[in-house]
Amino acid sequence: MSTTNFEFLDALQQIARDKGIAVDTLLEALANALVAAYKRLPDAAEEAFVTIDSDSGEIRVYGQELDEDGNVVREWDDTPSDFGRIAAQAAKQVILQRIREAERDLKYEEYAGREGDIVTGIIQQSDNRYTLLDLGKVEALLPQAEQVPYERYDHGARLKAYIVEVRKTTKGPQIVVSRSHPGLIKRLFELEVPEISNGVVEIKACAREPGHRTKIAVWSNDANVDPVGACVGARGARVRMVTNELRGEKVDIVPYSDDPAEFVARALQPAKVKEVRLDEETGTATVVVHDYQLSLAIGKEGQNARLAARLTGWRIDIKSETQLADEESAYSGQDWAEGEWVEGADGEMVFQPAGGGEAISMKQWAEGDRADGEDAPEPEVPPAGDGGPEPEKEGEPS
Repeated sequence: MSTTNFEFLDALQQIARDKGIAVDTLLEALANALVAAYKRLPDAAEEAFVTIDSDSGEIRVYGQELDEDGNVVREWDDTPSDFGRIAAQAAKQVILQRIREAERDLKYEEYAGREGDIVTGIIQQSDNRYTLLDLGKVEALLPQAEQVPYERYDHGARLKAYIVEVRKTTKGPQIVVSRSHPGLIKRLFELEVPEISNGVVEIKACAREPGHRTKIAVWSNDANVDPVGACVGARGARVRMVTNELRGEKVDIVPYSDDPAEFVARALQPAKVKEVRLDEETGTATVVVHDYQLSLAIGKEGQNARLAARLTGWRIDIKSETQLADEESAYSGQDWAEGEWVEGADGEMVFQPAGGGEAISMKQWAEGDRADGEDAPEPEVPPAGDGGPEPEKEGEPS
């Protein structure tokens, strides 16, 4: 046991405390490095292991002889006389390597599992492929695919971003962030609206076209709290903070509803909806609006309708009152095919189209074979008398 070993052990413990690395981890790594260093010496044993006394810091090398089955048949102390110098060199390399690894692990652990969080960074570098954000201890990668079109990232500017992925690499954690993810909207509102962060108000759905417009549907778990008002804030202060962070992107806040028809109508705000007709089988919502509200409901290049569809999950078909009336009128005009029911040569009733053509028997009519693909009116057959049934030849059948 030498004083040098005591000093070495004290230095090791000090490094472990400063860097947050377990002493046992350093000792184990050092022992493995010393075994490798020993085996490079001439006349070294093929099998060997190193022990480091955690109390005194004394280092010993033991050579081993194994039989064919791998069992130890002989073991001896084979510590070289100048092994202290070798140990010092190995210790320096191992400690530096372990410190780097520990720092990488600590950085990774700090961000691991934080997918979905929001971070603030300073823009360091920007090119056509990606932008780098300095988060302090680490850098985050903002790929082009996660950037907002036409948004400028000036060097040195502060920027909030949404963490989409944290990868562990040999050079430390790689944090991938986004400015276009809908989750960024939710996190920004959590920062600005206490009612959302404490769970009183929930963001039920979000639809976004980055850089242009976003719609969110909000719900309150407290009847005394207006969810839309809470998100808008006094004189629009809260939503304005979110809009400023999004570089002017417009945000529509609508109240959520469990009733699909009502939710679709609200999702189309600021347009006022007259009626919503739902088709569960096709997942289509037919929305009727006043004529002067049609362009507002559809929005510029269909944006309002598109965002409302994403927000609600329904395919939305918007019609004005005039369009709907024209369609219903045209449809009703095809309900009755022109023609009349007459008695055929065999005494059975047949439908004779007005424009000529082959007559349709009662059986064909029942099976859906219509004249020109249209519906023929039901024949009206009076009660049978002595002369047999008389067909009604003029006027509409009842």
